[in-house]
Amino acid sequence: MAHIVILGAGLGGMPMAYEMREQARAGDKVTVISNNPKFHFVPSNPWVAVNWRTRDDIELDIAPALAKKKIDFIGVGAKRVHPEKNQVELDDGRSIDYDFLIIATGPKLAFDEVEGLGPKGHTQSICHVEHAVEAEQRWQEFVKDPGHVVVGAVQGASCYGPAYELAMIMDTDLRRRKIRDKVPMTFVTAEPYVGHLGLGGVGDSKGLLESVMRERHIKWICNAKTTKVEAGKMFVTEHNEDGTPKKEHVLDFKYSMMLPAFKGIDAVFGIEGLTNPRGFILIDPHQRNPKYPNIYSVGVSVAIPPVEVTPVPTGAPKTGYMIESMVTATAHNIREVLDNKEPTHKATWNALCLADFGDTGACFVALPQIPPRNVNWFSQGKWVHLAKIAFEKYFIRKMKNGTSEPLFEKLVMNALGIMKLKDK
Repeated sequence: MAHIVILGAGLGGMPMAYEMREQARAGDKVTVISNNPKFHFVPSNPWVAVNWRTRDDIELDIAPALAKKKIDFIGVGAKRVHPEKNQVELDDGRSIDYDFLIIATGPKLAFDEVEGLGPKGHTQSICHVEHAVEAEQRWQEFVKDPGHVVVGAVQGASCYGPAYELAMIMDTDLRRRKIRDKVPMTFVTAEPYVGHLGLGGVGDSKGLLESVMRERHIKWICNAKTTKVEAGKMFVTEHNEDGTPKKEHVLDFKYSMMLPAFKGIDAVFGIEGLTNPRGFILIDPHQRNPKYPNIYSVGVSVAIPPVEVTPVPTGAPKTGYMIESMVTATAHNIREVLDNKEPTHKATWNALCLADFGDTGACFVALPQIPPRNVNWFSQGKWVHLAKIAFEKYFIRKMKNGTSEPLFEKLVMNALGIMKLKDK
C-alpha cells in the first residue's frame, strides 16, 4: 500500500488531506506534516488586525480534526525534502519515507528583500495569524495617538486583495471611532494601476476600486518600488510605464502594513528540477513535478508565471477557488496512478475573491484567471461583506468536520447567479 505525505496544513494542505483520504484506497496511509499544530483561516487576518476577530475565532487544532478521518499528523517542520530518496527530513532529525509527496506549504515571506520591512522591521503584516495579532496590538496603540497610515504591497508581491481589504477595514474602524479625520492614508502598490490585482484587472476593477478609494479619501501610488523602510519613514520610487524612475517619495507614517513578496520554503529551495529560481514548485498540467513525477504541488507553493509584464514586478495570485481545483485534480490523479493509469485531471485555475471593506465589499470572478476570459466580472455591495462572514464560518466548520465539499465552487456559482440577475 502507498504512503501519501502532504507537506503543509493550510488552505491547501487541509482540504488536500480530506480529499486524498477519500480518493485513496482503504490500505493507503495519508500523513500530514506541518510546523504548526493549528490551522487558521488566513482570509480572516485583516479582521484580526483590527480586533474584529480573535485568534481563537479563526483557529482549530489540526491533529484531532485529521484523526476523525484516520489521517496521521506530524506537528514538526520539514527541514529538507530529498526527492532522490523519497524522504522528508524533519527539524527533529527524523526522516519520513513517502510514495507520493504533495507540497502544499504556502510561501516563505520575503521580508528580507526590502530593508526594514516586516514585523521584525518597521511595518506590520497580515500574512499569518501571529503577524495579525501583533498588528492588532500595534493598532490599539495607534488609535490612541493616530497619524498617517501607509498600506499596500511591495514589488514582487502576488497577493493584493488583503492589502485593499485592510485599507478599507481600517477606514471603517476609524470612522466608527470617529477619528478618521485624523488619519491620512496612502496606498502604495507595485501594481501598474489600482485594481490590477496581479491579474491584469478583472472587469472594471480599476474604475471601481479607484472610486471606492476616492470616496474613502485614500491616496495611492502605483508602479511603486519600496526601496527601504525606516522607523516611521518609507522610501518609495514611483516608475513610469516603461519602467524608468518617475518620482522619489519619502512617506512619513505612524502605522504601516505592507505585503511582502513570496518565495518557496527553505525545505525545497534550490532543488534542481523541483523548483524555479524563486523556490516555487514546477508542475505539469496534472499538478506533477516533471522531474519527480511522484511529487505534486497545490496552492501558493506552485510556480505560476506573472499574468503580464509590468513596470514594477508583480506576481499572480493563487486564490481559494484555484487552490480548491488543484486539490481535487491532484487527489483524483494520484488515485489514477495508484490504479496504474495515467493522470487525466486538470485544475481549472479560475479566480474568485471576496474582499471585505468593513461595511461593504467587492467580489471578482475571473474564469479563467489568465486572460482572455470567459467570465470577467467585478461587483460590490453589502452582500459581499455578509458573504465573506458566512463563508468564514462554513470553511472553518468544513475543516473541523473533515469534509471535501467544494465551497469555493459553490460560492462562484452563487456569485454568477447574482451577476445574471443583475444583467436581467
